[in-house]
Amino acid sequence: MSVRPHVVAVGVFDGLHRGHRAIIDCGLVRAQAEGAALAVVTFDPHPDAVLGKAPAEPPLTPAREKKELLTAWGVEQVVVLPFDRELAALEPEAFVERHLLVALGMTRLVTGQEFALGRGRKGTVPFLADLGARRGFAVESVPLLVEHHGPVSSTRIRGALKGGDVGFAAELLGRPYALEGRVVHGHGIGRTLEYPTANLDLPEPRFLPADGVYAGWVHVPGVADGPGPGGALRGAISLGLRPTFDGADRALEVFVLDWDKNLRDQVLRVDFVDWIRGQEKFEGASALVAAMARDVARVRAVLTPQNSA
Repeated sequence: MSVRPHVVAVGVFDGLHRGHRAIIDCGLVRAQAEGAALAVVTFDPHPDAVLGKAPAEPPLTPAREKKELLTAWGVEQVVVLPFDRELAALEPEAFVERHLLVALGMTRLVTGQEFALGRGRKGTVPFLADLGARRGFAVESVPLLVEHHGPVSSTRIRGALKGGDVGFAAELLGRPYALEGRVVHGHGIGRTLEYPTANLDLPEPRFLPADGVYAGWVHVPGVADGPGPGGALRGAISLGLRPTFDGADRALEVFVLDWDKNLRDQVLRVDFVDWIRGQEKFEGASALVAAMARDVARVRAVLTPQNSA
């Protein structure tokens, strides 16, 4: 049985930022023009983690979320290849033959200018273009997206998040950086302070912004009448070790403004919008309550309807 022709985009695509979106959009345009489908081939875990080229950091976009986003963007097929040393050792010709031509019937390869695949990263764009001329597929490279004196890249997004600059990270991503998790039982400290927080359990390793308090939108299943995008509710998000109470484990908690219903066992998504303050150790509960009141006031001011547009 013949394989349906595919335009194929290949890359790690960690973060699925605006530079990646340019590659995907190019692939969608070419696929429509050629009467083909668009497939994305990506890798998990990150090749750098397997090859020891960089300290192993959690992904910006885990494989599950990557599939969901790509599908929402119009990609018909997402192939996640388990990256190991055996895959890394494949010559570029063998990788293209096995994973792109035979598996997907590739007619065109779309990727970034600096992309390279195969053993020793020998499969550069010029190398692949020459191979394509011999094997019957086109190669198209999408120029690097450069803004704010640098490339739109996962590295810059990680740097912004490490500094708590979630606003700049959102500019590079083209959407707010978000974390999603199920609400689990916490220590109940927030409720005793009259600011009950939902404690989120993240289902998989994920890159976390700097510890601190943030303003963000909270997406609650079945709720679509909030003031934020998609009916999201305002939230004061706390990420860190709860220093006032000598916390030992990093926690992600959110106080949902203007909401008094039970969120236990709900899966919430929080979109980070702006930095409020860093983590602080207060002299007792009353000082913490006063700080939380200031935080909530700032969150309410940041997340006005005009600011959410």
